[in-house]
Amino acid sequence: MKHFSVKACAKINLGLLITSRRDDGYHTLETIFAPIDWFDTLEFTDSDDISMECTNLDLPVDDSNLCIRAAKALQAHTGVTKGVAMKLVKRVPFGAGLGGGSSDAAATLNALCKLWQIDVPSTELHKLAVKLGADVPYFLEMKGVAYAAGIGEELEDLDLALPWHVVTVFPEVQVPTAWAYKNFHRQFERPVPDLKTLVRKLCNERDTSVLGAFENDFASVVFENYPVVREVRDALAASGALFVSLSGSGSAVYALYEDRADAVKAAEAMSARFRVNMTPAGFRME
Repeated sequence: MKHFSVKACAKINLGLLITSRRDDGYHTLETIFAPIDWFDTLEFTDSDDISMECTNLDLPVDDSNLCIRAAKALQAHTGVTKGVAMKLVKRVPFGAGLGGGSSDAAATLNALCKLWQIDVPSTELHKLAVKLGADVPYFLEMKGVAYAAGIGEELEDLDLALPWHVVTVFPEVQVPTAWAYKNFHRQFERPVPDLKTLVRKLCNERDTSVLGAFENDFASVVFENYPVVREVRDALAASGALFVSLSGSGSAVYALYEDRADAVKAAEAMSARFRVNMTPAGFRME
């Protein structure tokens, strides 16, 4: 019986600029993805059927679950008749803008190619990933910092890692993504900065003067309507961080620190009330 486990890491967004609304209702964006060392663990075991359990939370494990959807999509695409029994240890919080569900789905696609011993071209896996969710291709294909456009599926590996310690805080509230897209303050006509060039200057030259360009278009409406998220932002900003921002549509807020001791101190202070992760400088996904 084949059995193995994998990590499914979360991400933060360094800047998130919403650039237009398409005729199909989806919004286009430009953003920089960076991985953080906050992860779920998934176990995969040979089985006749596709099934899933979550060992530490009461999660739906029917066709609404992204891992189940990923497994069935891969099965249907390849014609494989094998199944899988999946176990999920969920650590990345829901409704946080950290991409936990998307990462789990991407991990499932990659793991099942191995478990089922199938060779699916990367272009085909990419198409399956896009249908599952806009963030899924990033977790499927990238290891470090990447630029994303379109709805998030147009990716470019920048071969970078953030050279700062990252403290990420979940304020224990969920921000529905649909609500965030409905209510954010639109700025479609503004010029969009060259995020790829700026993040290279940021990571390669440690030029922190460019950090102000990495705005998150969801931030203002989330901070206006979720006082606890605003409170977390203010506390991190007062802790000596180089930069503080909302990740995705929230509610997670992250901060960048030059000095590890400052990051540890901030993480310890925030953990008295909230769920906190600290990621070391230079982190990449395995």
